[in-house]
Amino acid sequence: MSEDVKGSARRRYVSALRAEQAAATRRAVLEAARELFTEQGYAGTSVAAIAARAGVVVDTVYSAAGRKPALLRELVETALSGADHAVPGEQRDYVRQMRAAADAREKLSIYADAIAAIGVRMAPVHRALAEAALTDPDCAALRAEIDARRARNMLLLAADLRATGELRGDLTDEEVADVVWSMNAAEYRTLLVDGRGWTAERFGSWLADAWVRLLLADPSQR
Repeated sequence: MSEDVKGSARRRYVSALRAEQAAATRRAVLEAARELFTEQGYAGTSVAAIAARAGVVVDTVYSAAGRKPALLRELVETALSGADHAVPGEQRDYVRQMRAAADAREKLSIYADAIAAIGVRMAPVHRALAEAALTDPDCAALRAEIDARRARNMLLLAADLRATGELRGDLTDEEVADVVWSMNAAEYRTLLVDGRGWTAERFGSWLADAWVRLLLADPSQR
């Protein structure tokens, strides 16, 4: 093997190793932020505390994920996606499964299960976001952005359900979207799971059953 080829292989190895180390550092920073936002709240958590928990210096926190609002955004996006990075809604596995499902009941069941799983990851992050939005304009904008994005996505879901021919005829797509949007909100989950002690599984089953009853027409009336 020539020296040029050896050198190129070595550079690729070093580059891959650095990328892996950077990803591991980013994960450690995000996990530290998640833990501290949950334990101490957004306002009570400093970047220095996040750095200490992650075992890095403050500058590394900034280079890995950014300022506190950027950290919170990353936590929101990863909680929604279930991955270690943001994933657009249409590319998430459960959305693809919903689109492929043949009937509205199955689509709603898949989505309810997904919302129940997302809620477990999202609950502590949402509490931090709700707190931060009261005083931090960037976080308030993020919360509004997430709510608006959810509303747009629910219109897509409503259209997908409409295409099955199973929706109630007296409901518009906008009304269907609003019903699902209100019930998949973190605030609704908090009332039942945190307030009334429901399990995530019970909450998911409730959503699926409630949406079927509220949104789908009686088969004899189709």
